Amino acid sequence: MKRSLPDWLDYQLRTHPRQIAMGLERVREVAGRLGIAKPGKFVITVAGTNGKGSTVAFVEAIARAAGWKVGAFTSPHLQKYNERIRVDGVDADDATLIAAFERIETVRSEVPLTYFEFGTLAALLIFEQAELDLAILEVGLGGRLDAVNIIDADVAVITTVDLDHHEYLGPDRETIGSEKAGIMRGGKPVVLGEVDPPSSVLQRAYQLGAIAIRGHSDYLIERFEGGWRWREPGFELDLPLPALNAPAQLDNAAAAIAALRALPVDTPEQAFVEGIGNARIRGRLQKIADAPEVILDVGHNPQAVRQLAAWLQAHPKPTRAVFAALTDKDIETMVRILDPMVGPWHLAGLHDAGPRGQDVEMLAQRVAAVTVAPIHRHVTVAEALAAARAACSAGERVLVFGSFHTVAAALEADGEAGRQV
Repeated sequence: MKRSLPDWLDYQLRTHPRQIAMGLERVREVAGRLGIAKPGKFVITVAGTNGKGSTVAFVEAIARAAGWKVGAFTSPHLQKYNERIRVDGVDADDATLIAAFERIETVRSEVPLTYFEFGTLAALLIFEQAELDLAILEVGLGGRLDAVNIIDADVAVITTVDLDHHEYLGPDRETIGSEKAGIMRGGKPVVLGEVDPPSSVLQRAYQLGAIAIRGHSDYLIERFEGGWRWREPGFELDLPLPALNAPAQLDNAAAAIAALRALPVDTPEQAFVEGIGNARIRGRLQKIADAPEVILDVGHNPQAVRQLAAWLQAHPKPTRAVFAALTDKDIETMVRILDPMVGPWHLAGLHDAGPRGQDVEMLAQRVAAVTVAPIHRHVTVAEALAAARAACSAGERVLVFGSFHTVAAALEADGEAGRQV
């Protein structure tokens, strides 16, 4: 009996005993059996604690505006698995994904693969068949031992390095930076998007002989009324402000420009202008309603929440928080950062998030340890969102954040996936 896509995804979750298993041996072995080679004429690999998805979106939009055939592999998805693999802006359909999974299963034999490794190999097969000009690969976790790292990138991008996934990547920025630096290749460019990357990242670049291109040093960002300028010695671009709203989006857009400029091929200046203006990605300060205003954001670690705080400070309005997060996240720090700007808190459980999910009572105990603002408990995100909206007075806002699972549930409850107001 032929498996449907949901059947395949359920099967993959059961094939490997662990949801996350770091290492390249298994995926490299199966890739060799499949004969997987370079998935496009050029490959850009993007790692980082935050900003990966947005940077991919900027690279993708610019390259498509230049007329290139572009594939993008991202994770996690918000509502449909198909979102993870795109060719020329179109999500892979079920039949294409199933055909790729069937090929992988035919050669996999005794090698156990994780859910993410299955998806990575499927993306590489689909991209190879599409004969891409550019393949953009987003790292799922870390970099050095992430499945996408079986492919040598022509340009690596490390957006930011901050504290997240301690149990896999290490306890501090230096250790985490060393893991993310694993996507670099000797003699190839690496774009470092933040002002002050960890010394471990710079040291790895120097050891390898990678060509480090540092944001706010080798290229500059200049903001002016109604736009901004990207500048390096001998070259500059005047650009529209991104439609993506968070303060960090200028850094993400700038890193995307630097990555494309580092390829040994010319990108028309107009493509940069069009791509920066056209790039979209759901769940990043996405506005889905007015009266009350409802904003969704997938921010799920302290660095991302600091960006939310900066946006709230720049757009002051009484704001109710709808919050649900995975149990292994630094919930206390996230709440502490936003607490001066939001409240009451409408908390929800994440029951469908696997072993990392938690119910609302567990979450409430952790939130209550930090805030004195009113806390309302709800079983689901949908119930929390409905209650927050109903309780809003004129001029109030609802901010939904804490996890991809949280935003996905809010989108499903809203009934119009991907709608932007």
